[in-house]
Amino acid sequence: MEIRISKVSKHYFSEGKTIKALDDVDLTIPANQIFTLLGPSGCGKTTLLRSIVGLETPDRGEISIGDEVVWSGQRHVFVPPERRGLGMVFQTYAIWPHMNVFDNVAYPLQTRKMSREVIRRKVEKTLQFVHLAGFAMRPATKLSGGQQQRVALARALVAEPKVILFDEPLSNLDAKLREETRKELRTFLTGLNITAVYVTHDRIEALALSDSIAVMREGRIIEIGSPKKIYFDADHRFVADFIGRANLIKARVTAQDKETTLVDSALGRLTCQKRDIAPGSEVTLCIRPEFFQFLPEGEQTSTNIVHGRIESLVFVGEAYEAEIRVKEERLISKIDPDASLSEGDPITFHVAPEHCLLITQ
Repeated sequence: MEIRISKVSKHYFSEGKTIKALDDVDLTIPANQIFTLLGPSGCGKTTLLRSIVGLETPDRGEISIGDEVVWSGQRHVFVPPERRGLGMVFQTYAIWPHMNVFDNVAYPLQTRKMSREVIRRKVEKTLQFVHLAGFAMRPATKLSGGQQQRVALARALVAEPKVILFDEPLSNLDAKLREETRKELRTFLTGLNITAVYVTHDRIEALALSDSIAVMREGRIIEIGSPKKIYFDADHRFVADFIGRANLIKARVTAQDKETTLVDSALGRLTCQKRDIAPGSEVTLCIRPEFFQFLPEGEQTSTNIVHGRIESLVFVGEAYEAEIRVKEERLISKIDPDASLSEGDPITFHVAPEHCLLITQ
């Protein structure tokens, strides 16, 4: 089910100031995709999600789910949340402590006054789908955090919604459980083949779960793309910086050919992936820490050789995290954990042109 958001704005007033939670947001969320709203706290992503659900009323604009307009300021349309055909999983799970797992999951069906046999069949099927078969009579709050999250997911799914929405549902889990639940959630949602809208400020969650990501800032959609597009080929400096660790370096375009763009920077003259930018233009050179290829003494390549010195070196298991000084620039880098390097050592590295991203915004 496709979701269309047109010119939606929402303002709050606090201490005499106007806060633009949503600022003329235009967005189409494709059907049958996992679509993530990603951004820092206060960027408007949860307000947008709650507007889709019907828990917030925008100041103006229009929201459609499939062929139905569910809210329109101009046409004075408001479809109540319970009639929008949506499921929602909250950050706090919203598990009812006085109910067992079965009753928690069955609640949306009970409010629709379905027969006991239909409810039993649907709940059992949904619990099996989320790998909680055999847990129906357990007290819901006696389960682990990951299991409670699956109960919340089952409750959102049991009524077979057209769209399911998630408001930072993994933020209360520890790091390892969060990683495991993230993988499960991706598998569940892919198998369902329905539209899922996911809100998070965690870039790893967004990259791991999503088919598409919309990055938000100050109430606006800054950029939309696949996880790989957003990470490897961002169009905006803010997006490149927010989606992952990055070295952002001032540069100036000097020349172009059919396949590459040449720039001058504090790292020297570098050949970068092709961008249609006029020579003389000021740009930002973006290089991810994992794309530095360190060269043994005497080994050379034909392009993009940079010499520096290691200022700090921290072992984090799968890699060393290093700070490297190149003239006035301090670069962050990942280095193979088997490397025989120490703080203060000189170092030479190569960056492939395809990993030198030029950003103009």
